[in-house]
Order: sequence, then C-alpha cells, then structure tokens
Amino acid sequence: MKKLMFFFILTTICFSCQPKYDVPTTITLHDNWEFKKVTDSIWSSATMPGNVFSDLLDDKLIEDPFIGKNEEKVQWVSETDWEYKTTFSVDKKTLEKKHLELNFEGLDTYAFVYLNDSLILKSNNAFRAFKIDVKSSLELENELRIVFERTSKYEDAEKAKLPYELPEGNRIFTRKPQFQYGWDWGPKLNTVGIWRPIKLVAWNDFKIEESAILQSNTLDSLGNVTVEFKINSNLETPISFELFINNSLSLTSKYSRVNEKITIPFKIENPKLWWPHNLGEPYLYDIKVIAKEGDKILDSISKKVGLRTIELVTKKDSIGKSFYFKVNYVPIYAKGANYIPQHSFQNKVKDENYEKLLSDVVNANMNMLRVWGGGIYENDIFYDLCDEKGILVWQDFMFACAMYPGDEAFLKNVEQEAIDNVKRLRDHPSIALWCGNNENSEGWHRWGWQANRSDVEKDEIWDNYLKVFDSILPNTVSNLTNTTYWESSPKYGRGNSKYEFEGDAHDWWIWHDAYPFEHLEEHVPRFMSEFGFQSFPSYETTQFINQNDSIFIDTDGFKNHQNHIRGFELIDDYMQRDFPVPDKPEDYIYMSQILQAYGITKGIEAHRRSKPYNMGTLYWQLNDCWPAISWSSIDFFGNRKALHYKVKHGFDNILISSQIEENMMNTWIVNDGLQEESGVLSLKLIDFEGNSIWQDLISVECRPNASEIKHQLDLNTLILKKNEVVLISEFNGRQSHFFFTKPKDLQLLDKPITQKIIKTASGFQIELQSKTFQKDVFLFSDSKGVYSDNFFDLLPNIVKVIDFKTDAKSIDIKIKSLNNFIR
Repeated sequence: MKKLMFFFILTTICFSCQPKYDVPTTITLHDNWEFKKVTDSIWSSATMPGNVFSDLLDDKLIEDPFIGKNEEKVQWVSETDWEYKTTFSVDKKTLEKKHLELNFEGLDTYAFVYLNDSLILKSNNAFRAFKIDVKSSLELENELRIVFERTSKYEDAEKAKLPYELPEGNRIFTRKPQFQYGWDWGPKLNTVGIWRPIKLVAWNDFKIEESAILQSNTLDSLGNVTVEFKINSNLETPISFELFINNSLSLTSKYSRVNEKITIPFKIENPKLWWPHNLGEPYLYDIKVIAKEGDKILDSISKKVGLRTIELVTKKDSIGKSFYFKVNYVPIYAKGANYIPQHSFQNKVKDENYEKLLSDVVNANMNMLRVWGGGIYENDIFYDLCDEKGILVWQDFMFACAMYPGDEAFLKNVEQEAIDNVKRLRDHPSIALWCGNNENSEGWHRWGWQANRSDVEKDEIWDNYLKVFDSILPNTVSNLTNTTYWESSPKYGRGNSKYEFEGDAHDWWIWHDAYPFEHLEEHVPRFMSEFGFQSFPSYETTQFINQNDSIFIDTDGFKNHQNHIRGFELIDDYMQRDFPVPDKPEDYIYMSQILQAYGITKGIEAHRRSKPYNMGTLYWQLNDCWPAISWSSIDFFGNRKALHYKVKHGFDNILISSQIEENMMNTWIVNDGLQEESGVLSLKLIDFEGNSIWQDLISVECRPNASEIKHQLDLNTLILKKNEVVLISEFNGRQSHFFFTKPKDLQLLDKPITQKIIKTASGFQIELQSKTFQKDVFLFSDSKGVYSDNFFDLLPNIVKVIDFKTDAKSIDIKIKSLNNFIR
C-alpha cells in the first residue's frame, strides 16, 4: 500500500511539472479522396498528393503513358475537367479553437475549392500556397471538394485578349510546370491535381506564421545571425522566446507585448562554417526557438542552418567580365549539372529517390546543381539534402524559353509566387543564386521572335519582360534575402560574340548546330551553365519502353521517346565522326553512351584547364522525367550512363589533363582544393600491349585553387604511331589517359578480359585483367545494382577491382569494350 501511494504521489508530481501547451495543431487531409470527370457520376479512388494521370493509371483507367506510344492515347486527359473530393471529421475540441485554417500547398492549377458546398478559394497558380480561414464554415463532419478546369479554357481566353501572339504557345499564360506541355526531352502530359499537401491548422491565441534566419558578415571568428518571426497573436501578456543552438539554451528574449514582427539577434563565436562538400564540411547547426507564455509553450520552430557567405562576382577585366562564386570569401569552381523534375508525375518521386539521386551527385564529385526554370520549385527535401550533402543550388524561377504576358493580374500572380517560394527556400545554405529565367532573353534577341513585329509591339513585349525579370523578381529576392539575383541564363546567346567573354553561357553549337566536340576546347566561356549531348538510355529502360526483353531501337514506340526532331540523326552523325558505328542495337546503345561521355568530358577538361578564366561547368542534364533518349547522365530508372561514371573523374578536385598545341603536348594539373598538393607527376607513353615507349618523372607543387601546366613534351622529338599509343599520367593517386587520335582510328587489340567474381557482404567484387589495353570497358548484368566504376580503361596486365552492390545472390557479368568494335 505504501509503495502504491508513493507511486501515485510521484506520478502526480511528475505530471504537474510537465510544461503546459497551447500550440497550433495540424491535421493533414490525405485520406478518403476520390475523383471523376466533372461530367461523370462514378467516383474512383485517388491518392494525395497526386495528379489525375497517376490516379487514372493507379485505377487502371489508362495505359501507362511511359510505354511505347501510349503518350498519344492519353492526351484527352488534359482537355477534360476533373473533380476531387474527400470527407473528414473534426473533433469538438479542435472545432472550438479560435482559429481554423486550411492550407493548400499546391493546386495544379485552375481550381475551385468548396468546403461543405461553400466556395472558399479560386486558385490559378500551381506554385503558390494559399491559407484560407474556415472557422465559420467548418463542422464536425465535412466535405472538401475541388474542381479542376482544363488549362486550355483559360489560355485561349487570355490569348484572345492580346492583339499579337507571344512565343512559345499557350503555356505562357498558365503558372504551372512548363515542361508538362512537352519538351525536347520530355512528354506532353499536362497534369491537374492536388500535387502538394492540404492541411488543417487550428490554434487559439498565438501562432508563428513565418520565420527567417538571416546572416551577416559571417567570419571564421564570429557568426552574426538574426531570427525573424511574423507572429499572429491575440495575447496581451508577456511572451518569452528561448533560443537553442544544438540543443543547448543560448538565450532568452522577453517581450512585454508581442508585435507582429519579432527580431532576435544572436552570435556564434568561432563558428563551424558550411562548405560545398568538395572543399570542407557542410556543417549544419540545429536552431530551435520556443515561444512561451510563462511556462506554457505556445509555438516553436526548428531549422538546420549553415553559416556561410555566398557571393556572385561579376567584375570587368581585360577580357570581358568575370562570373564566379565566392563561398566564405573563397573563389570556388562550380562543377555539376542541370536538374529537371525526376518524374512527369511529381507524387511518384519519393524521399528515397531524392536521397539516391543526390548521393549520386556527390559520388560524381559535383558541387552545384542548376534547378532549371521549366520545371518546379522543388520539394523541401531536395534543398534539405543539398544542405546536408554540401551541394550548391543555382535556382531558376519557373520561366523558360518564352515571352510572358504583362497584364496586372499576371504580374500580381507572379509576384506572390516569387514571395511564397523565396520565403520558403531562403534559409537554405545551399541556395547560391536566384535566376530569373532560362533562355527568355536569348530567345528574344536571337531566335527570330521579333520578326514581322512593329516597333510598338516589340517595345510592349520587352517592357513586359522587364517588369517581371528586371523589377518584380529582383526586388523580391533583394527584399527577402541577401542572395544574388541573375536576370537570365545565359547572359548572351551563342549568336552574340560576348557569350565567350562575359556572364554565363549556353553553348549549343554542339548538338543543335552539329559543331564538332573540338569546338568546346577552342571556345571556352567564363562560366558554362549549359551544354550537352544525347545518348540512348540503359538496356533496362529500353526494354521497359518496348515491353520486350530483347533490345530494339527502331520500334515506333521507342522512337516516340526521342523528342528532338533530329536526335537520332545527330547521334549518328557524331558517332560516324569519332567512333565505330555498330550494327546491333545493344552495341549501338553502348556506343552512344561512350560518344556522349567523350564529348562532354572533353568540354569539362577544357573548361577546368582554363581556370580562373572559366570558373564553372554545368552540363545538360543530370536526370530524366520519363524513359527517354536524352541528354541525361542518369536515366529515368536511376541507371548511371557512361557520362556519369566519366564525370566522376572529370570533376575530381585534382584533375590531370593533357592537350596538344602546335605539336607540344602540355599536361595540366588542376587543383580545386584549398590546400597545396605536392608529389610526383609520372608520365608514360605505352603501346596497347603495355610496352614502354617514353616516360618521365618530375616533382611538382600544385597551388590551391589553381590550374597550371606542369609538363611539356615536344612531340617532334619522338617517333610515334599515334593510333597505337596512350599517355598514362599519374599524380597522387589520380590517373588520366590521353590518346593522339580519334577513338575510331585507334588500333586497339580485340583480346579477352578475364574476370574473377568474389561474394561480399554488399554484393560482389569483380577482378578484371587483360593482356592488352582495353578502352571503355562496360560491365552489365541482368541483376540490378551499382558498380563502383564502369566504362573505364583497363591497363594491360594490371588487375582492376570493381565493387558491385546488389541484392542478387549470384551474378553473370557481361563485358563490352571499344576493342570489340575496331575492325
């Protein structure tokens, strides 16, 4: 009895010591959704968040538009009006809260929202968030219904208001992902639906509406930080704000009365700075603020914050104007790719997809991604992972390859879209730049968009451009952040000679204009923000498109997944220039990937050799939104193409790169790191059977953040059969291979590669060896997995070990190399 009484007293004391709460509560409304055509009476189940295509597909009401030519069969979906509904209960305690609000984080796009048959919202922007007071209309039992009308209805109406036609098509009138209207790498699948969560938020007297964490003059010795809040409060009593840094209470600020805006400055002495992963640790502080009335907790925020400075430096010099980023006052070389949405149906992109793709980015030694302006402002997890992994983000606003209207309603809509998204993303240390648009300025000045227009018309269209990209967007960025704004990418189109000397560049002389890859070595810009070349996807993706275990690349269904009008022709033309052209589809896919990697890495090395004149190279493109023949280095199913394996070496902080100029072979060492690298540079010319022809060893010191020629060889002093030799250069564990002629002219020997396979805890270890030099060795298997390296060169009589991570219990490794195709 005494023990029982003691337990009762102890429990009472413990509960009485617990802090009291009156915090806002959030209910996510993801359950019980159904959808139908507006004109139908039969409802089908729907998934939230989602969209009409994925719901139709899940309910087996359409065929998979990613297979064969099915894309053509589902175009009716976008020309139909759709209705979604759900029912939900609210308990009496919640219903009695003083404030009840429905938050809509993403409605795509022309939506009419009804709560218990009362119209509470008209939405016309997929990128905006809406908060609706529903205190007066919410009940214990509720029906939420949303009608989505087809985009063409509104686009046709807006188009009819203009006395002229704007480039490029009706998509310009609708604020939604532009790529959904079809692109040269993506399908035409114009969705509608609830693509981000709907939440019911309830509270009484106090709520933190917004927060921002602002940094100023961050140094190694001191981090100056300010937390700003926008408060919704009915309280007249004193409020305290407790600030925790890494779970330790740092300070408490007390206010006798809370105003709408609260500012709490604080300092972190000797802070750990956030760095791109290739230069240091992307350290994140845990910052938490708890608002309290006495002992009662009212609300709180918790964020991970990286302390850093980022600056875009654009200064005039003797050549033109610089374009480079400084992080923590240090110039950094940007290495990476352009990123597009990972799926045409965003709800299909799961957290594990973000984790895998961004891990692949780090694995390939990239430190920057450009979020392209025809896609979406990405989900929070994308930026959280970029923060965590140390990946800089060049963030476009969502405008691409077009001119947009300038009426008052459109401009107000765009302004609020910008405010919503800049506020949502501004605390992420990974955000390095906000860019107004993709290629709109270049299109206007170079793509013939001004042809046959009067001066009045041209002035009006350009003035409307300036309203958005020279006023609304830069002012929003400036007012809400300390991040740099850049008007348009590229600064100048390739038809303007300045593209090579000022700003960022998109060099599509390669591919679109069919220039040889050597053009990339001869014309290096200050910062290459786009350049690329297509290749075929993996065998797995090809089989999926055709729904056939055999490999075919000439079916109508497969051709439907090449969205560039000259795509197949250009791949073939370039292949004939530089590589053998195989007859078999399986071999042609392999060769197309080798071709892509060959051209893009040629450009990457040229850019990096030119440092500090050039300070960045971002190729087009990292990923795919559907199974396709495209410019990606990772295909739709996450398979790394040859390019992705090759750029891992091309983006290493230490790069050895050789080039011949006037019969002098120059060898550079590029050091992107912040520490000096010293060691022995070994250079060796061998034939393809491993016989040494010439070699040299020199001690070198490589300055930090620099590119320098470290060796020169006069080729006039050697007698070489240029198609029978390779230069092997090594420095501090890095190795590069340089050839003196095009791959198709190399006199490689077609001899076998032996393999030894050993089971490991994570998969298998593969040991490879050959008596001759094997170029571009490709390992593949029916088993799904990831190779530690692939599409690599195998030196004669040297064992190379590859790790293959897979869940398979046994594997059958198949091998191809360029040697197999030399005749």
